Amino acid sequence: MKLKKELLIGLLSGIGANLIGIVLCVWILSMAKNLTFMGTFSFYKDGDTLWMILALGALPNLLVFFGFLKKDWEYRARGVLMATFITAIITYLLYFV
Repeated sequence: MKLKKELLIGLLSGIGANLIGIVLCVWILSMAKNLTFMGTFSFYKDGDTLWMILALGALPNLLVFFGFLKKDWEYRARGVLMATFITAIITYLLYFV
């Protein structure tokens, strides 16, 4: 039971870090292009390039992953890795479908 809880904590941490990364990525791009946040997000969504934002948004997972490994929480790190794989699959599907 503890194993599942640790994996779930890692998975949720990875998804949360990914969402924060996506928001930061869109915010930085909106500042660079002098657009609103939603305008920038709509620009990438309408241009079928949302996969780029998802891929860049996964970068904070590295910090969470290595942070968990540094504290010897291997199962939480595995959960973050699962979240990264889920993001990679979604990115792949958005790019090729």
